[in-house]
Amino acid sequence: MQSSKERTLCELGCPKNAKVQLELRFSGNNNEAYNLDFANFFGCNTMQESLSSDQWWVLTFFVIGYLCIIFEHAIGVNKTTSALLTAAACWVAQFAGPAPEATDLALFTEGLAQTASIVFFLLGALVIVETIQVHGGLSLVGNLLRFPTKKVILWVVGFITFFLSSILDNLTTTVVMIMLLRKLIEDREERLIFGSVIVIAANAGGAWTPIGDVTTTMLWVGGQLSTFAMMKILLVPSLACVIVSLLFASRSVKGLMPDRSGIDMTLQPHAMLILFCGLGALISVPVFRYLTGLPPFMGILTAMAVLWLITDVIHRGHPDRDHLRFSAILPRIDVMSLLFFLGILLSVNVLEIANILQYFAHTLDHLFSSKEVIAVIIGFISSIVDNVPLVAACMGMYDLAAYPMDSSFWTLAAYAAGTGGSLLIIGSAAGVAFMGLEKVDFFWYLKKASIPALAGYLAGIALYWVQLSFA
Repeated sequence: MQSSKERTLCELGCPKNAKVQLELRFSGNNNEAYNLDFANFFGCNTMQESLSSDQWWVLTFFVIGYLCIIFEHAIGVNKTTSALLTAAACWVAQFAGPAPEATDLALFTEGLAQTASIVFFLLGALVIVETIQVHGGLSLVGNLLRFPTKKVILWVVGFITFFLSSILDNLTTTVVMIMLLRKLIEDREERLIFGSVIVIAANAGGAWTPIGDVTTTMLWVGGQLSTFAMMKILLVPSLACVIVSLLFASRSVKGLMPDRSGIDMTLQPHAMLILFCGLGALISVPVFRYLTGLPPFMGILTAMAVLWLITDVIHRGHPDRDHLRFSAILPRIDVMSLLFFLGILLSVNVLEIANILQYFAHTLDHLFSSKEVIAVIIGFISSIVDNVPLVAACMGMYDLAAYPMDSSFWTLAAYAAGTGGSLLIIGSAAGVAFMGLEKVDFFWYLKKASIPALAGYLAGIALYWVQLSFA
């Protein structure tokens, strides 16, 4: 019977004798020979020289679907439709492959579980934020942000997002800040500029703490990064990423903030209570995960249920408050955004299941000797596909014995994977959420936000190397 390691090697197309040779070289403590065999291990001699026909079909469907999403307005097809059809086509191609149906079904179930957990998490976050919004809590917070110019507001929003994302996570923070933004900025074009800054700041804020992003959590749990070292090394580069991006983005924002003194600020009953309970519910999610070990979506659903109970209790016996109860709030949730998110995640998941992302990751390892260069490239690739499978592939490729905890490769990979997703709107969960909530066009983001995001990304890498040279 095959061991789990042998099954993994067979899935990658690697012969068992390559594994034995690798382990023998490593046991001899010959690091130079180990590195050489490791490159060959993932090279043409130990894995398929090119993608199989079934993998090419999966990749072709993904690229076509990706292009349909990009050219949504040109072809007149909603991006949610394209995302769902892409997911279906990719999975059909995967099931048509030579693998047994039971194996494909098991992989699909695993992929669906991962995707569903993120969609459920987003659903819970949207419901909690919408509950706060319906009660007037976001108007209350927005009224506190009284600054004279829009440029100052942009910087304040950017820094609030950056530090809030490090406490919560980039997805939850993006949802909260986008909803708050609707109370601050009425002009759509300006609101999209602010929203792009939120995406960049949320991703950068999540890159320097263990709980801010899925990839940093993976590296932290896997033993590649420690909490103190991660925060110490990555805080300054991540902050530089936000500051430089803000410098570029602020050039597009001009004028004074409108006078809000005449705006009706009448709050719904118990607005303050719901505001604090809602924010407390969001903040409690990482605590819930730490205490119980359950995945984050269980924490957000539990928090949503508690908030649901609170609203039922405080509004019971008041027919005039029916619009404040969950039965009226749930229909207001943007289901189209959730379905778009579902389609995107399922599509990317097929690339991981079919070992396409792993194949390209191994190709990078074969082409580039510098692992730091590979980490930077991973950042660029994560702007196209999800960073989670990319980081997972790196964790499987590079042993902790060769690249120990808190080494430059792991810290740079954490920064690159976290912030590189901001380069394109579809490259991160925060960007996809922003795209769905505000109906943002791919080319608008490419034109207005990609250059600030790229400048910030490169500035963070430069500062990372400067910081490393003085360490």
